[in-house]
Amino acid sequence: MTVIVLCALAAWVAQRAAAVFHDGVRPFLLDFVQGRSTRRATATVSFGLSAGFVFGLGAPLALSTGVLNPWLVFLPTDVLGLVSPRRWLAAALGAAWGAVVVFGVGGADSLVHKLPVDFVTAMQQMATPILHLFALFPVLAVARQFGRLSGALCGVLELALTVMSLKLWPKIFPGSIAMAAGVLVLVGLALHRDTGRRGTADTGPGRPAGAEEDPTAGLFRAGALRLRSHLPLLMLLGAGVCLLCQAHVFGGGEASGFLIAKGDHGGAAQVDFYRALGFIPLIATTALASGAYGVAGFTLVYPVGYLLPGPWLALAAGALLFAAEVMLLSWAGRALGGLPSVRDASGQLRNAITETLHLAVLLGSLAAANAMGGGPGILIVGGLYLFNEATGRPVTRVAAAPAAVVAGGVLLNVLYWMHLFTPVAR
Repeated sequence: MTVIVLCALAAWVAQRAAAVFHDGVRPFLLDFVQGRSTRRATATVSFGLSAGFVFGLGAPLALSTGVLNPWLVFLPTDVLGLVSPRRWLAAALGAAWGAVVVFGVGGADSLVHKLPVDFVTAMQQMATPILHLFALFPVLAVARQFGRLSGALCGVLELALTVMSLKLWPKIFPGSIAMAAGVLVLVGLALHRDTGRRGTADTGPGRPAGAEEDPTAGLFRAGALRLRSHLPLLMLLGAGVCLLCQAHVFGGGEASGFLIAKGDHGGAAQVDFYRALGFIPLIATTALASGAYGVAGFTLVYPVGYLLPGPWLALAAGALLFAAEVMLLSWAGRALGGLPSVRDASGQLRNAITETLHLAVLLGSLAAANAMGGGPGILIVGGLYLFNEATGRPVTRVAAAPAAVVAGGVLLNVLYWMHLFTPVAR
């Protein structure tokens, strides 16, 4: 019921262009709100950007972990809300999608486990590379922004902390402390560079008295006012997302989904908190420019929800957190404008997360292919992935490998029924 109601609310909010989940769709909402683009055109953009993530990443991850994720739950509600000419229709379609998610994932999971080639169980092989390689994303970000030496030192620090964690704190996810140290190193270096620039600027000539205001300031002001006008609705959305996270049936990222499936809610909270640091500047900027917020806000609601002990507290915390985020958006935009290195660090974190997960998901998908079909499984899954690369990536890169595992699993079952393939012994 929580999923169904939340999907209805998310689609209703998207229909009003008050919030969408996909960061790439949000900038297009400004033209829609101002009447320069049609509802159908905006929904088409949303579908084009989202379809690959829904079927290539969201559905396979939900099947392999048994935990829902935002790509499966919220990307379709973006499309359904934007395409609906009436609010009641958006809510009805969102609720219907929520029902499909709840009953469809469970039914598909039960069905696949009965097949001769159980590719869902095989996809659990993705957990190890995703969990352990994900911890390296701060190292990539440091190396890209501050050079090889800084990146190498950060990598050595993370490796040492990981080894210490395995030895001294075996019950703690070993990558959590390493990730924390890596992110602190990146933020510390960025702040050091920004404060150095500010000190140099303070000794130079002041701003001319007649200097013009930043041309984006007026646009950001209008966006902030529009967001505040939707504050009660956004608070309801925050309450619902936090409640879903508190139920521990939802994970905000690839790594956190596997951690929640293992019952490591503290580790999942850490992973999603560090992930949020890479997306806060992007979400803040696009929200202020378009006047539309994110369905999950700054995504800080994920770790908060994982750690809360009860549903009523989650409802209150989610609503208050979204209220605070919306009210502080203008300040966040101004603060980020004065910290260019911190803003760049956020972009480097996003890119590093994408690259790290691409490698981890690819390795995990090949391991799953081997588990379900041995050499033929690797041939089919690897071949589908390479075909996607050769044809211009019609399926986005990070989603191509899991989608190939599902397609490969279906094909191997067909080959089995044709007496052309013998499943790998379980």
